[in-house]
Amino acid sequence: MDLAFAILPAFLIAATLVELTPGPNMAYLAHVALDRGRLAGLAAVAGVALGLSVIGALAALGVGAMIEATPWLYQTLRWAGAAYLFWLAWEAWAQADERSEFADARDGWMLFRRGLMANLLNPKAAVFYVAMLPQFLKPELGGVGAQLAILTSSYVVVATIIHAAVVLLADGARRALLDEARMRRVRRVLALSLAAVAIWFLIGTAR
Repeated sequence: MDLAFAILPAFLIAATLVELTPGPNMAYLAHVALDRGRLAGLAAVAGVALGLSVIGALAALGVGAMIEATPWLYQTLRWAGAAYLFWLAWEAWAQADERSEFADARDGWMLFRRGLMANLLNPKAAVFYVAMLPQFLKPELGGVGAQLAILTSSYVVVATIIHAAVVLLADGARRALLDEARMRRVRRVLALSLAAVAIWFLIGTAR
């Protein structure tokens, strides 16, 4: 408990500020919730949370540092992540005239996978763990592995709370846009926003 109190407060503040910064996750989750509703958005949130957990575990095992130190691997993930976002934007644009509703568990599984992939193809997430977590570690307290586990799980919890809030807000906006013609315009704007996020992602991760 003393260990948690020693490292958590400052880290939670930093993690909250990082997650409140608009990025690919926030844009994608808002798009899903506006287009398909709350349950669809929360399914995507679960995928994002698993992606962040997997990346955190891999970073603790040294994979994040390897990505940071290997230019071709970093660039491969960077371009794959941007391509994935562009694909999602194109799909959203192409389906703007269709009524998209959350249908069943298969829809939820598909959105879960997409949230997961969006994170696994984001090298910035791995670099975040490598660059940020060590600043909050206190080796003099011992149990560095335990500290990494606490920080990683805390970050995932903070991110998930913020992502769920984004979904709920977007779902509330969706309920106010009951007119189908208006929803088509919103879907096209969201598709363009996803494409803009993909461009911003490429610029923000450039080296």
